[in-house]
Amino acid sequence: MNDPRRIEAALAANLRDWRTRRGWSQSELAARAGLSKAMLVQVEQAQTNPSIATLCKLANALGIALLKLVEVTDEPVVRRITPAEVAWLWRGRVKGSVAGLVAGVEAPVPVELWEWRIGARDGYDAVAHPPGTREFVYVLDGAATVTVDGVDVGLAAGECAVFQADRPHRYASAGGKATRFVMVVIEPIEPPAANRTVRSRPAARRQRRATT
Repeated sequence: MNDPRRIEAALAANLRDWRTRRGWSQSELAARAGLSKAMLVQVEQAQTNPSIATLCKLANALGIALLKLVEVTDEPVVRRITPAEVAWLWRGRVKGSVAGLVAGVEAPVPVELWEWRIGARDGYDAVAHPPGTREFVYVLDGAATVTVDGVDVGLAAGECAVFQADRPHRYASAGGKATRFVMVVIEPIEPPAANRTVRSRPAARRQRRATT
């Protein structure tokens, strides 16, 4: 697997670059992403290993595909991706439980390809993605359980689940054994307005009182 420090360094550089392109301060991006400024500073200085949920919030706020935050090099016309280049962004409670972002594209809509390996009696709780997001889970080995809005769907090797991922969902191994599956995420994100200022709710209320 690749060196996590290499991914953290690429993430820090890419995040600063995209924030600068938007013309946003650290405070504004943090507000748009629903994160603390302290967390954003740590990510931009490569001082932390952020969770997948944090990365998704940042990508959504910037209006870009998640891959754009963690990619190490520019994508050529044809790119061969080796196992060493997969960005392993999650490790579970059980040894061998990992999730890696293999590849992705940004246009015409963000699409991501993931590889998941979940050990016996382990799982991952995913937050809701933006409206309209869909996911495809195709089991390669073992058996998996996909839970969407509290509804469990069991999948054997060779079976696929397609679901709306704009609601809480979970992936887990089943049958007391490890599982491995690939996942495709299609997330229609609209680029945000670069010049829109994000105000806190108290500030907005103060302005309304001042004009009444």
